[in-house]
Amino acid sequence: MFGPMLRTWRRRRGASQLALALQSGVSQRHVSFLESGRARPSREMVVQLTTALDVPLRQRNAMLLAAGFAPAYRETNFAAPELLPVRKAIDHILRQQEPYPAIVIDRLWNFIQGNEAATAFTVFLFEGPPPAPAPGKPPNILQWLLDPKALRPKIANWEEVARHLVSTTYAEILADGGEPKALAFIEEIMTYPDVPASFRKLRFEERPQPVLTLDYVVGGKSLSVFTTISTLGTPQDVTLQEVRIESFFPADDRSDALFKSLAAKG
Repeated sequence: MFGPMLRTWRRRRGASQLALALQSGVSQRHVSFLESGRARPSREMVVQLTTALDVPLRQRNAMLLAAGFAPAYRETNFAAPELLPVRKAIDHILRQQEPYPAIVIDRLWNFIQGNEAATAFTVFLFEGPPPAPAPGKPPNILQWLLDPKALRPKIANWEEVARHLVSTTYAEILADGGEPKALAFIEEIMTYPDVPASFRKLRFEERPQPVLTLDYVVGGKSLSVFTTISTLGTPQDVTLQEVRIESFFPADDRSDALFKSLAAKG
């Protein structure tokens, strides 16, 4: 089981056995034996090879299990006391983003937290409180953007935005190993109206704009934003590796003034 997984990740990274051997400090012969099942890796060898291939921590744990070892990387609840220093750092980042919105999401677009500007922006977009998620589930930002009963009708360039978000999300899920829960999320996303199978594919035949904006029209007011995504450097916890901080910025002066107006209203 470990051998085929190692081969898959090596090929996914575009590395030859020789390249992996040079990167990891393991002989090419041993890499070949591991992939074919003629040799069994030690726990340290699994960590060494997966680190060289930059395998995501969630998949490193899966490969350790496949090799007969316990997972090495914890998946800590974001609210756990041991992550308090990280949460404080993220809180600082969110405050610095004011008066513009910033949110924290996980790898599948589930909302974790946001700053005050994000709360005001959400209320503005929904023209009131956002819909409550299903019991036991957090709000999901991508589902909000695709749902005809949520934000979709208010996005002027919805098809362009939806195609980009679905295709890049699917590509990232595949690049991270196609974990079943993540693939199930994509299957759920594809059930939304007017989200065809072709949205999964990245389009190379057209030259994209340097920055994709989300162009909203809400209550007769136009708002155009672009976003950036930040991640934590060198995390050693599955949860922290998968945390994303999405920061929103106005794409024009009119949108800038609207954000500042929302902030002034509190």
